[in-house]
Amino acid sequence: MSEENESRPPFKRPFKHFTTPKTDNKEFVFGVQSVLETLRSGKEIDRLLVQRELGNTEILDLAREKGIQVQKVPLEKLNRITRKNHQGAIAFVSAIHYAKLENVIADTFEKGQIPLVIILDRITDVRNFGAIARTAECAGAHAIVIPARGAAQINADAMKTSSGALNFIPVCREDSLIQAVDFLQNSGLKVIACTEKTKNSIYALDYSSPVAIILGSEEDGISDELIRKSDELAAIPQTGQVGSLNVSVATGVIVFEAIRQRI
Repeated sequence: MSEENESRPPFKRPFKHFTTPKTDNKEFVFGVQSVLETLRSGKEIDRLLVQRELGNTEILDLAREKGIQVQKVPLEKLNRITRKNHQGAIAFVSAIHYAKLENVIADTFEKGQIPLVIILDRITDVRNFGAIARTAECAGAHAIVIPARGAAQINADAMKTSSGALNFIPVCREDSLIQAVDFLQNSGLKVIACTEKTKNSIYALDYSSPVAIILGSEEDGISDELIRKSDELAAIPQTGQVGSLNVSVATGVIVFEAIRQRI
């Protein structure tokens, strides 16, 4: 539904000269050898930044082998993250281990449970993401699915806002949300897009069967392609003057309607 930018992105705060924005050093590693060792260790990496003018071949080859996204950026961007000797390479390490969507769905069915999956299309605010994770875990959702690109970084802020929920609910990072939706539909899940682009109320739909619910960003909403792929569209009824809800609030409304029906 909507995503409210409650906090500025950590690296876009105003600064003078070479002042470095406040960053938790535990969230990234820098330097060629440190980045290489992190890649070899098998740790989950959210982003890998390499200086555009240099581009360490060994790092690029290893990242490609492991399917890790690489962003080639100017030196100035790396210097804004850290003024220490980064040698043209910085890797952001995820605070969690990502789960495989196919394993989560298989395990859920094997336990005799009815899958409830939350799909987040380009939710970039880490606090919104953390709040969604908290809501989803409290509701007993089985997984959160996010895209490999254009999603909130799962860092200390996200972990804190989730109140620890990200330690318990599986998060699945997919190269393509379209392919993820295809997989879920082929696995017997009904896909519902929670969007303002319909007159259908969320309260008119049936959530008692296996279901996946898509929510989108404030800026763009759910992509047209995902809207077309969805089995049903549903809107949260509103009577006020403001056009949309914060995405974490919208998640709570529709997810707990699903839980109400199942109980």
